[in-house]
Amino acid sequence: MAPRAETRTQLAGAARAALGGGRRLEAAERIAGGSKKGVYRLVMDDSTTAIAYLWDDAENYWPTAEGDDDLTDPFAPGLGLDLFEAAHARLDALGVRVPAIRLVDRDGAHCPADLAIVEDLTGENLEDLLARDPSAAAPVMARLGESLEAMRRHRAPTYGKVAVVDGGGLSLGTSCESVVLDRALRDLAEAGSRDPRIAGARDRLEERLRGLAAEVRPRTEYAVVHGELGPDHVLVDAVGNPVAIDIEGLMYFDVEWEHVFLRIRLHDAYRPLEVAGLDEDRLALYTLAQRLSLTAGPLRLLDGDFPDRESMASIAEHNLNQALELIHP
Repeated sequence: MAPRAETRTQLAGAARAALGGGRRLEAAERIAGGSKKGVYRLVMDDSTTAIAYLWDDAENYWPTAEGDDDLTDPFAPGLGLDLFEAAHARLDALGVRVPAIRLVDRDGAHCPADLAIVEDLTGENLEDLLARDPSAAAPVMARLGESLEAMRRHRAPTYGKVAVVDGGGLSLGTSCESVVLDRALRDLAEAGSRDPRIAGARDRLEERLRGLAAEVRPRTEYAVVHGELGPDHVLVDAVGNPVAIDIEGLMYFDVEWEHVFLRIRLHDAYRPLEVAGLDEDRLALYTLAQRLSLTAGPLRLLDGDFPDRESMASIAEHNLNQALELIHP
């Protein structure tokens, strides 16, 4: 999908500033998959390419909700340059490969909204590589495991978005598990308002959530987690390194949150990323919480004009059924 004419003009100026050399923007096409920001591949007249991230309300398919702009909520939407740059700096310092930044514009020099232009990694993502050639994906998975271990080893004494914690701030709630429980209860209410099957099981699901949360013991150190590290959020560079994208939600949190998401998204392919010592009580709570999130979120997104409606409905349906299975005897 091509950008609006006004956006294309803005991107043309930014691309020239980022890439230099007298180049002229030949094409700008929105890359499928982005839901919170515009992601455009910029192609210059000498075939040089780059990726533009545009955090503009017009590019965000998610309906707004109260508290969206409260960054002390670890699960508030990850929007804007401040979150992106903080996450990029933290991952880069840990040796985790992220796209190189070519230009940032938060002052409106090129666009009225936050803009970043980054390196374009033109190869496939990890999801496509795993489907096409699992053996070729094996060394990439091994390197991804090394990146995850570097993130796991880096600890902070409090939880929350990296931009908040590294800036000396504190986050909402009293613990990761309390924040997850509160969010899961909201997701349960939202999903129940949109689907009668969740509504019919709401009391049992709430009881299960509260029971699981009660079993979790306190923790005082937190690791770096991406938060939504599905294989579609890992690109593969020219020499086979995994490259993390969509990093704005990076936070200090329970490492179990990351591994539950990885298990859900990777299925059997998760095995190379398994680690010892994860807390089983947290895994149980976070599994149900994420199933409810992956039900409520897609259903909420379908309230708007998100274009790929069939796949989003499929995600909601699958996770709804998985959530209900977790309360069946």
